Amino acid sequence: MNQAIQFSEREWWDEDIQAVCFMAMVNGFQLTCAIHGKELHRRYSEEQSALALFIDNRWDLEDEATRAIQDQMEDDQGWVWLSSER
Repeated sequence: MNQAIQFSEREWWDEDIQAVCFMAMVNGFQLTCAIHGKELHRRYSEEQSALALFIDNRWDLEDEATRAIQDQMEDDQGWVWLSSER
């Protein structure tokens, strides 16, 4: 595990962008990560809310976010998205 990247256990549903958002601390700086609800439902299930799916799959999604952060995949606003939709 890369000690320079840490995730808080605070995630939230953003209605405006229809995504679950979560924070990463990268070398002392906060970075917002997100994944669209549609992407969570496509990957995991239609039966639960997107937020519940994120919580149930947190470890895998944080691993994916870690790789995206290490690959410097931030968008123009400095966010890391775990899905291709924006």
